[in-house]
Amino acid sequence: MKMMINCIQKSVIRIQTLSRASVCRGLSSVSGPKVCVVGGGPAGFYTAQQLLKARQDAVVDIYERLPVPFGLVRFGVAPDHPEVKSYGAEGNRSMGILGENLPGVFSAKDFVGWYNGIPANKELSPDLSCDTAVILGQGNVALDVARILLSPLDMLKKTDITQHALEALATSRISRVLIIGRRGPLQIACTIKELREMVNLPNTRADMLLSDFKEIGETLKDLPRPRKRLTELLIKAMNERNDKAEKSWSFRFCRSPVEVLAASDGKRAAGIRLAVNKLEGSGESVRAVPTDKLEDVYCGLIISSIGYKSIPIDPAVPFDHRRAVVPNDTGRVQDVSGLYCSGWVKRGPTGVIATTMNDSFDTARVLLQDMDTGKLDLSIKKPGAQAVAALLQTRGVRTVSFTQWEKINAEEERRGKPHGKPREKLLDVEDMLKIAWS
Repeated sequence: MKMMINCIQKSVIRIQTLSRASVCRGLSSVSGPKVCVVGGGPAGFYTAQQLLKARQDAVVDIYERLPVPFGLVRFGVAPDHPEVKSYGAEGNRSMGILGENLPGVFSAKDFVGWYNGIPANKELSPDLSCDTAVILGQGNVALDVARILLSPLDMLKKTDITQHALEALATSRISRVLIIGRRGPLQIACTIKELREMVNLPNTRADMLLSDFKEIGETLKDLPRPRKRLTELLIKAMNERNDKAEKSWSFRFCRSPVEVLAASDGKRAAGIRLAVNKLEGSGESVRAVPTDKLEDVYCGLIISSIGYKSIPIDPAVPFDHRRAVVPNDTGRVQDVSGLYCSGWVKRGPTGVIATTMNDSFDTARVLLQDMDTGKLDLSIKKPGAQAVAALLQTRGVRTVSFTQWEKINAEEERRGKPHGKPREKLLDVEDMLKIAWS
């Protein structure tokens, strides 16, 4: 699995001590500074990598609650993007509207977890018998979900998408996906790569509104180059017609969700009511202000992709509930000596691959600096992972080592081979443990 990613899973790092953990890797007895990394995703691995490169005498133990490591690299957004997987914090941002808890409404995080094999989402069972799906949000995650819903089955069969998701998509009747954003085309949050893949998706056509683009020509020449290229591709997609395509996708701009509309029996979602916005300001800082105009879109599937948020890891770790981050100064956790953070829990749910790596490297650099300057007292010898192992034993927690995880990995690869897939992911934690401990 390659660690090429857009967004990263949270990690909290503590020198020499840890209050709790569940599944671990590498209980080493080598002397040297001891670092505990909580969270086996890329943020943790990138930070650990830099620490080990700088301090060959360091001992880094990575703890992960699941029996499988790598976080978003395993549970990333798009199974057809093995080289670029994005995921992140554990919580969902609520839309805060009436009806959002009706059956038929899903967060992108959970929907992604369903087709990527997160054990907690294996029972999601979305109803794909409708013809129209609405995705709220216009970032890369939203486009990944749209692409999975509309992709030809033959394209997905060769990926590590879960078999139950593949079977559900095989009978899907969804032929139209609307991707809703509260601001305009000049503020769309996806990257040009993701947009180009939507434009080139077989048997689909873009179906956008000409009125959304009527004033763009005047400002196009003054846009920064990346934004200009993205906008030009949007305009090109709007102007190209493919009348033979059986499926369509489109962006709808200047729309905000107001209410999920229930079916006549009140038991599931049947549509969504949108406020039509007007834009105030200019450029990336433009604000969307709702008007009195409303639009109803009838659909059987609604996926909210408006962002993720981190959740508190432990009462002993400071947490800013408003910003959903651990308060910190360049990775140093506020008012707690020896505690550091990296990833989304450090800066919030933003960033691409360069941001991810640089952020983790910065945390490692600060941690190493504190070692070198004596801000961290490393003269006191502590048992490190040995103490954690003893604590877990008293709590009756049996761990999975990295070597034992390799048994899970081998079994998944074996199961995927008959289907021409790189792997068939195990979805049940108990099944993972049986194989790991066999």
